Amino acid sequence: MLAMNYRGPQRVRVSHKPMPEIKHPEDAIVRVTRSCICGSDLHLYNGNVPDTRVGMTFGHEFIGIVEEIGSEVHKVKVGDHVLVPFNIACGKCHFCRQGLYGNCHESNTQATAVGGIFGYSHTAGGYDGGQAEFVRVPYANVGPTVIPPDMDPDDAVMLTDVVPTGYQAAEMGGIQPGDTVVVFGAGPVGIMAARCCWLFGAGRVIVLDQYEYRLEFVRNYANCEVYNFKEMDDPVVFIKKITDWMGADVVIDAVGAEAAGSALQTITGRKTLLQAGSATALHWAINSVKKGGIVSIVGVYGPTDNLVPIGNVVNKGLTLRANQASVKRLLPRLIEHVQNGILNPKALITHRIPLEEAADAYRMFSSKLDNCIKPVLIPPSARM
Repeated sequence: MLAMNYRGPQRVRVSHKPMPEIKHPEDAIVRVTRSCICGSDLHLYNGNVPDTRVGMTFGHEFIGIVEEIGSEVHKVKVGDHVLVPFNIACGKCHFCRQGLYGNCHESNTQATAVGGIFGYSHTAGGYDGGQAEFVRVPYANVGPTVIPPDMDPDDAVMLTDVVPTGYQAAEMGGIQPGDTVVVFGAGPVGIMAARCCWLFGAGRVIVLDQYEYRLEFVRNYANCEVYNFKEMDDPVVFIKKITDWMGADVVIDAVGAEAAGSALQTITGRKTLLQAGSATALHWAINSVKKGGIVSIVGVYGPTDNLVPIGNVVNKGLTLRANQASVKRLLPRLIEHVQNGILNPKALITHRIPLEEAADAYRMFSSKLDNCIKPVLIPPSARM
């Protein structure tokens, strides 16, 4: 089968790999019909995540048709068109029973933090992902969800990560009616987080980024205020100034490990890898939220350590909330939001690209070319 093949930092290609096989009675084999490139895939692509091994296939956002099932799979059947959450979750462990599917204790047994994730290095279990023609899906009685017949596949693939992560970013903010919310980052997750803030009653939503085309997109999509932090002397002072010197009620970090804006953070977190990514956006979030405010973190940081102003967290009495989105928990509500027209995920997709051109897609997305917001890879069988 054709599959994206990681060859080292900023080096990917599409090559033939062996077909995946059923390894456990609860496995399924899925023929991929859509697979997105996520902003967090760029952390892998750029070499910021430890133990990303040559030969791995990325891709944790995908949908497809069930081709084969193990002997104990009963939730889905051959021929079902399913969306597959990016979390690999057993559904039975202590954490899954709490709805913390991103922290499954069984799917990534060598880790003490994150659960298994498709195509996201061996720190997340070493599972191959969906930027391929076929993929093995463990725990097929838990994750895969049949796509409603009236749902556009482009909407469905966005429900595997982007929509739940953006929604949970707003949810974790504990937004109260009338709150001012600042979102750092106007990538797909930041855009969706900004849109979802209104669903929780926000009175004002402000987004900061450094790319004008992304700011223009989120302004139109989420009906929010936008500002380019490159035009500011200090984003923290700017946010204080436009919030009566109080700070925002809630701040969302939707950037993560490759944040720009600080030479020190860039050198230590992205160039020399002395810390687990550049924590610039997290610094800004902590310092620009009001006293007693909430910081919601969905930007991805690689293990294990970052330079974070924890003293300011203590002295300001802040609440920090963070996690990988629990996709399975959120799906029923989000499917309804899409079906009722409250959310329009497919509008974020700007580029539909053949799987065979994955290397070009990564270069375009990473280099912010052609006003790319969200690229989707389409395998040959899905284009027939």
